[in-house]
Amino acid sequence: MGHDHSAAEHGGQGAGGRSQIGDSEIGLKGQAPDGASLASGLAAATSGYAPDDVFFMRAALALAGEAMGKSEVPVGAVVVRDGRIIGRGHNHPIGRHDPSAHAEVQALRDAGLALENYRLPGCELYVTLEPCVMCAGAIQHARIKRVVFGATDPKTGACGSVVDLFSDRRLAPHTTVTSGVLADESATLLRRFFAERRRDKQAY
Repeated sequence: MGHDHSAAEHGGQGAGGRSQIGDSEIGLKGQAPDGASLASGLAAATSGYAPDDVFFMRAALALAGEAMGKSEVPVGAVVVRDGRIIGRGHNHPIGRHDPSAHAEVQALRDAGLALENYRLPGCELYVTLEPCVMCAGAIQHARIKRVVFGATDPKTGACGSVVDLFSDRRLAPHTTVTSGVLADESATLLRRFFAERRRDKQAY
């Protein structure tokens, strides 16, 4: 995912009204509720996306908030298997001194440890920002079944914004992609992060 600063500072709406790059404080447990336990107004507020997609994207947004609290670009991700979160991660390249420490890679590593396997077939990955080429490659190697992302990344997005690595079935025969889930919340969080950073720079 394009978690670099230049990629995430562009706000606005993408094609079809999807939010690009991107304010939300949330916290959830690791298992999706059944339909009866969801708030009655949730479906109407989430543009027709499946309740589980909304639930797990909110969990990813909570992790993005953790990244923001560490002065990292606020992107979060979770890996889900059989309706349960088995891997969590947030953007952390600055703190870890690791250019590969994007949210998706962190979540894949966590899930791999949980399953004691570098392959994650049957798993879904939810991430608040469109994956970059590096993360798309890791997702493909892990054989993730489905990727769900929020805001698009017009600078480094590898799910159609710049390139579409998942549309080539030679590269991604195992993976489908759903975009735009809680895109506005994801984009707003990113915009707030960069606005606060610009204010801090102007204060010096």
